[in-house]
Amino acid sequence: MLLLHHSPLSPYVRKVMVVLHETGQLGSVKLSPAAGSPVDPASMPTGLNPLGKIPALERPDGCTLYDSRVICRFLAGRDPSGAALYPAPPRLWESLTLEATADGIMDAALAARYETALRPQPLQWPDWVAGQWEKVTRSLDAAEARWTGHLAGPPCIGQIALGCALGYLDLRFADRPWREGRPALTDWFTRFAARPAMQATAPPDPA
Repeated sequence: MLLLHHSPLSPYVRKVMVVLHETGQLGSVKLSPAAGSPVDPASMPTGLNPLGKIPALERPDGCTLYDSRVICRFLAGRDPSGAALYPAPPRLWESLTLEATADGIMDAALAARYETALRPQPLQWPDWVAGQWEKVTRSLDAAEARWTGHLAGPPCIGQIALGCALGYLDLRFADRPWREGRPALTDWFTRFAARPAMQATAPPDPA
C-alpha cells in the first residue's frame, strides 16, 4: 500500500487528495500525519524528502515521490480514469501551465503567510508580503481574463490545482477579497468547489 505524508491544511496535499478521490484510488493509500515549517521540521518526513516538505508518497516498490506535481502525475497514471486529468496536446500544455500558475499562487501565499506567522514581528517586511500578494493578484487576473475557456472544459489537473489554490486563499487570507472584480473566476470556483472530491478534501478551520 502507498503511504502519503499528509496534512489537511496543505493545499499541495489537497491536490493529491483530490486526484485520489477523482480517480477512485483513496482506498489504496494510507495517510500519515505530518506537520512542520521551514524553521521547525517537526514531524515532516525529512528522511524521505530532504526538502522537508509534504506531500511525500512512499511506495513499496520504488523511491519516495515528492512535489505534488510528480505525485499527481504518478497517481493519474495508475488508473485509466486519470488520463482525463492530463488531456492530449495541445490542451495538455494549457493544463500544465494552469497548474504551474496555481502552484505559484500557493507558493506566494505561503511565503506571505510565513512572513507574518513565523518571522518575529520586528523583523517582518511588509514589502515582501505585498510583493507576494501582487503575484497572487496578477495570476488571478490572468485566470479571469485568459483562462475562462479552459476552465469551462472537462476537469483537469490545472483546474484541480487552481481550485486548491483558491481554497487556500479562503482558508488563510479571508480578509483579502480575491473574488472582487473577478465574476467568471468566482462563478467557476463556486461550481468546482461543489464537486464531491473538493467537498471531501475541504480543510478544517485552522482556529
